[in-house]
Amino acid sequence: MPSAINAAVAQQTAAGSIPSPTFSTTTEGAGGGTGGIYSAIISRNQPIISVKEKTYEELHKKCLEKNILYEDPDFPPNESSLFYSQKSPVKFEWKRPHEICENPRFIIGGANRTDICQGELGNCWFLAAIACLTLNKKLLCRVIPHDQSFIQNYAGIFHFQFWRYGAWVDVVIDDCLPTYNNQLVFTKSSQRNEFWSALLEKAYAKLHGSYEALKGGNTTEAMEDFTGGVTEFYEIKDAPKDIYKIMKHAVDRGSLMASSIDDNLGFSYGSAPRSDIGELIARMVKNLENAQMTHSTADYQGMDERPAWTIVPMQYETRMSCGLVKGHAYSVTAVEEVLFKGEKLRLVRLRNPWGQVEWNGPWSDKSEEWNSVNEEEKIRLQHKVVEDGEFWMPFQDFMRHFTKLEICNLTPDTLEVDKFQTWTVSVNEGRWVRGCSAGGCRNYPDTFWTNPQYRLKLLEEDDDPEDEEVICSFLVALMQKNRRKERKLGATLYTIGFAIYEVPAPLMHGTKHHLQKDFFLYNASKARSKTYINMREISERFRLPPSEYVIIPSTYEPHQEGEFILRVFSEKRSLSEEAENMIEAEHPLPIIFVSDRANSNKELRADEDTGKDGEKKQVDEKKVSAAKSKRGNRAYEEQKQFRNIFRQIAGDDMEINAEELRNVLNNVVKKHKDLRSEGFELESCRSMIALMDTDGSGKINFDEFQHLWDKIKSWQKIFKRYDTDHSGTINSYEMRNAVNDAGFRLNNQLYDIITMRYADKNMNIDFDSFICCFVRLDAMFRAFHAFDKDGDGIIKLNVLE
Repeated sequence: MPSAINAAVAQQTAAGSIPSPTFSTTTEGAGGGTGGIYSAIISRNQPIISVKEKTYEELHKKCLEKNILYEDPDFPPNESSLFYSQKSPVKFEWKRPHEICENPRFIIGGANRTDICQGELGNCWFLAAIACLTLNKKLLCRVIPHDQSFIQNYAGIFHFQFWRYGAWVDVVIDDCLPTYNNQLVFTKSSQRNEFWSALLEKAYAKLHGSYEALKGGNTTEAMEDFTGGVTEFYEIKDAPKDIYKIMKHAVDRGSLMASSIDDNLGFSYGSAPRSDIGELIARMVKNLENAQMTHSTADYQGMDERPAWTIVPMQYETRMSCGLVKGHAYSVTAVEEVLFKGEKLRLVRLRNPWGQVEWNGPWSDKSEEWNSVNEEEKIRLQHKVVEDGEFWMPFQDFMRHFTKLEICNLTPDTLEVDKFQTWTVSVNEGRWVRGCSAGGCRNYPDTFWTNPQYRLKLLEEDDDPEDEEVICSFLVALMQKNRRKERKLGATLYTIGFAIYEVPAPLMHGTKHHLQKDFFLYNASKARSKTYINMREISERFRLPPSEYVIIPSTYEPHQEGEFILRVFSEKRSLSEEAENMIEAEHPLPIIFVSDRANSNKELRADEDTGKDGEKKQVDEKKVSAAKSKRGNRAYEEQKQFRNIFRQIAGDDMEINAEELRNVLNNVVKKHKDLRSEGFELESCRSMIALMDTDGSGKINFDEFQHLWDKIKSWQKIFKRYDTDHSGTINSYEMRNAVNDAGFRLNNQLYDIITMRYADKNMNIDFDSFICCFVRLDAMFRAFHAFDKDGDGIIKLNVLE
């Protein structure tokens, strides 16, 4: 698991009077997102939220020194921080806690689950996770540094820490909160002057770009962001027989747990309790929500993979007669047994984030069953008759009414009832790039193999003397990144899953080559996710023999671009890494440095000036004979025609510039009727000149042109091989094979860049772009090998070179 970082202790200086709010600082947010491919490559490991050159401690100290209150420039107290889909239907006023009430406090009597009351935002999933978090004091102090106060060293600045795709990030905020009629609009505490939960919600909103971005979700998202743990889902109707024991051990080992009641649309919890403001906000985002409810009506019959849908909250929760609410997230805060009428009865304690609306059946707060329980047992179970949203209910009723159970394990062994051991974890970050590595699921065999591939080596079997099988236990968790943060750009959760294949013996032991299309056509997967589903993360446990495997994470549909993180937890030692080709070229020709271009051109003119010198003519005839025997009449005629065209266009200096090169190439291409092409663009020819021109004259001579043309002819054959429909284009997904056929071995990042640079909007590459790409690759490899004198794969260049 990610190692915890110590919460920094704020600088202790003398507290003064409440300063005036005039201070702001520049911060820098770096997110992966669905921006350019280069941003994924260059910025992949930068923190999501970071204060530029200023930590929380530095900002806090500066505010105290200047006697001013902090103002957050990246999450300002205005509408941009609230909503993104349309303007706010009501006027909110941003106030600091001391403007809302007297004697504000950060935490009163310790942060606990009853402090949290849901406001006018549909984020019960987030609040359910907070309630779970308060049950684990160590985790709570990790997320909410307790060295913050409205009394000592108050400067209007607070910070919270979240796990974000493999790393912990510190989110700094000011304490301005949205209010309506001097009441907090969103999350609030049961005590009017306690503000830790409201500020935590604001920090989480900043992490995702706005408060509206928090509307609707699955509790697992927040639970994982609080812990860095891994979540497992249970459909309660299909839960294992020992589910009670699993829940009990999960609570005992600090796991966070939540449950919900399906409203026949999958996960759909996340709306606010009804109120005037809530109705206005709900109407504001209704259009966005309705759009998300629309799904493809594609026919999946006969396909290997079928997607499962979970609807990110679209509608109001429905209250049932028993007091429970459909489509709503509840925290599971305890699992206990109580002695009732001489028998042990299993109970589950849950909490409604609204802070009200409770179960009214057996073992509810005021039910008669509690009359049979002694006071000591009531104290142990923390039974209280108060409308705070928390209640006990029989385990059997829990199983009958609830449909989903989510358990966020701090380590995967939390649910292993009878054993406890440490797990190893490996984390890989990746990206699906449209037209290159976004191949979709196995229903799309032409592109499935282009998805990112990750080799997994299971090296040691489990230590279980009762298990006779030689087996390795591991858990795979695939998480898509930044989709919630990018809702304002139209992003939604993709439907994701993964498959696991065993690597053939010849491809094991050191080689990490990307497995090709034929492998997946003729080999079945050894394991896979049960379904493809539109959630932020999908995880599953597996038991396979020690061997080397390859994990293929993918979206259900091809061409869907986004970033992801793949985590593998294993009981014993294992290795997980991306399958990458070595960057190399097969037998690159040495680069030709023309030192005396004039002499070279003189020789060329003399060679072509037949009839003036008998001896020279005889030499030419021998060359002609050799050429005929070696290449055949057709090749010779093409060569002769080629020379004539070059001489006519080049003129006396026997050199051609970019425009002349374009004329030469297009004249030759026209004669190939089987090659459907509109010819070469001038810009492409300029690139070719720049790459082939070895003396910096801006022109190339016949020798350089001859070398270029020989290459173009060989690449033309490759192009025609993949242009199966004779359209004059090839699919960008085939570019990986075409590059390989040309003798180049590239890694995944370079394939991504090629797609971005050369593919059109339909993910096709025309002949002009295809040749231009190969010219660049060829020139780069030749230049690199020319400078790599000792052959160690490393070169040093000065500015001129």
